[in-house]
Amino acid sequence: MDSDEFRVRGAEMVEYICRYLEQLPERRVVPSVEPGYLKHVIPKEAPEHGENWDDIMADVENKIMPGVTHWQHPRFHAYFPAGNSFPSILGDMLSDGIGCIGFSWAACPALTELETIVVDWLGKAIGLPKDFLALAEGSKGGGVIQTSASECVLVCMLAARAQAIKRLKLQEPGAEEGVLLGRLMAYCSKESHSCVEKAAMISFVKLRILEPDQRCSLRGPTLRQAMEEDEAAGLVPFFVSTTLGTTSCCSFDNLMEIGPVCRRFPCVWLHVDGAYAGNSFICPELKPLLDGIQYADSFNTNPNKWLLTSFDISCLWVRDRLRLTSALVVDPLYLQHGYSESAIDYRHWGVPLSRRFRALKLWFVMRSYGIEGLRQYIRHHIKLAKSFEARVLKDPRFEVCNEVKLGLVCFRLCGSDQLNMKLLSNINASGRLHMVPATVLDKYIIRFCVTAQNATEEDVEHAWQVITEVASVLLGEQNGEPQEQLDDRKRRETLAYKRSFFVRMVSDPKIYNPKIAKAVPGGRRHVSSEADIEDIEEVDNDEPEVESASNVTIQKPIATWISWPLEFLFQGVFDEAHHAEVPVRFRHLDTMVRLKARRGSSSPSPENDPSRDDAGSGGSGGSGSVSPQQQVPPSVFAAAAPLPPSASSPRRSPAFPRKLHFGRSAAAPQEDKQDKQDKGGTSRSGRGSAP
Repeated sequence: MDSDEFRVRGAEMVEYICRYLEQLPERRVVPSVEPGYLKHVIPKEAPEHGENWDDIMADVENKIMPGVTHWQHPRFHAYFPAGNSFPSILGDMLSDGIGCIGFSWAACPALTELETIVVDWLGKAIGLPKDFLALAEGSKGGGVIQTSASECVLVCMLAARAQAIKRLKLQEPGAEEGVLLGRLMAYCSKESHSCVEKAAMISFVKLRILEPDQRCSLRGPTLRQAMEEDEAAGLVPFFVSTTLGTTSCCSFDNLMEIGPVCRRFPCVWLHVDGAYAGNSFICPELKPLLDGIQYADSFNTNPNKWLLTSFDISCLWVRDRLRLTSALVVDPLYLQHGYSESAIDYRHWGVPLSRRFRALKLWFVMRSYGIEGLRQYIRHHIKLAKSFEARVLKDPRFEVCNEVKLGLVCFRLCGSDQLNMKLLSNINASGRLHMVPATVLDKYIIRFCVTAQNATEEDVEHAWQVITEVASVLLGEQNGEPQEQLDDRKRRETLAYKRSFFVRMVSDPKIYNPKIAKAVPGGRRHVSSEADIEDIEEVDNDEPEVESASNVTIQKPIATWISWPLEFLFQGVFDEAHHAEVPVRFRHLDTMVRLKARRGSSSPSPENDPSRDDAGSGGSGGSGSVSPQQQVPPSVFAAAAPLPPSASSPRRSPAFPRKLHFGRSAAAPQEDKQDKQDKGGTSRSGRGSAP
């Protein structure tokens, strides 16, 4: 393709994008495909010779679009907004056209300097302290554009880890770094994004996950008690990740309480994740939600969520850039230049060396809309969310499950979790609307988020109409509607809509394995204020209460636990020579999981339902069974030792070397002993074992 053809095809692509966005309401929100659909319509090998562009674009519409989830659709209300706008698209187009790699100032001065300037622009608009701004007089801080909030959390944890180990080495010069690493403890709330756990896995550190209060907010006394207990046990608190606007229900951790607690511990780095809500702080009336940011060491927000800027772009600010970069500096001769002492080299600010010219699209958006235009956009979304909340509150069949402060409403039918799972599944199956679930205070809830750039009151009304129609049908079935009428409804729904695997998967994440143990009941959880105590005064809790220095009463931690994502590596789970079993703790499933070598294991699918496989802990079925787990104290996981190896287990690939076993209790070693006896003589079914 030469420049002449590019002019023609470029104009056609712009027209295609405009037509796609304009005609989105005519498309089904989510695809109606099964996994693997594309491999049946696309050749298995790349073409030897170039193909006609018209044929390529025809395949986009006929083969790619049927498998696209339309995030910009006015009926898409899942997750959070996927920011997009024409200025952003043009910014990305120009960035791709320039095609520079800005790993240092010398590699592309404009890339580096524009990034510094626009991130400062956004930081000022949000209301961050001057310490976080690179161009503020006397500041040691600054901002950088990362790919996502996950990368922001990881980078900050790595920096905090480096600072903590450096401090410990000064105190204990003879100690090995690996020994010191094993003492480090990070903290987050149960409501924190799962990227905090992934960061702990990569950083090779322990992570204690704490219970929030009844408003899903992490409180200072809860954090302080956990940190003091760990310090008394010889561990070193070094990193706390908090959230302003959690994914499940858009709750806000209490920074005004957490900040002073972190200041009591010399090694602690306080990170604040405002991936979604952080954008809204450009509105003066929402800045109080940022209270306590003065205690933070770092803060991030994603313009690709709520500032009309397309993915990938996540802005990270740090109070002291040297503390960040000193943990990530690698400076070979071929990357050095004469202005290293006076210019910023962003290769030291993150994991990758290379970086795109992402600042262009944010610059285009901020200049095209202005801060006031972006404020109006955010306020409009909040207004629509409040309108939806009002509709829910007027219908006695439903309840609102969160404090609606921004653009997210969590709601559910008054009834069981199973009823609400069925409701969401039926709504998504209709193809007229798309939402996803979450768990709030151990209840299954449905998330309605305003996401479309040009969302209207009519979109909210349409969503509520679909929800109430499906709910009426569902409740009619449960209330004994005449069978003839029920059959007619079901026949109509079956003919009109196909219930795809994709719909089932997002409506009920347990579709992969329906027997996954349910989350721990919410009766036993932290309380961090007297108001919270009154809310749950009838909860049976035999644990002693603790009086904090700030006269805030909290209960003894019960439902907290430590995530040791890499502990099983030390204990030989992936050691093919030993095939040891080790209990592993997963945050979102309150159950013990055992990883065990297994013959012929396969990934479950709707057609290969694992619930039909009754293979036990040592059986030879195709895919594993899962059963609910008895409640096991967190100490069981912390103190777990390797279990006896399974001599009959085949050698497996390290990628998925073990079958997951849910529901094995602390008495598992005894069961293993029984298994060995069975293998040596008679099987549990009464038949002799295979040779």
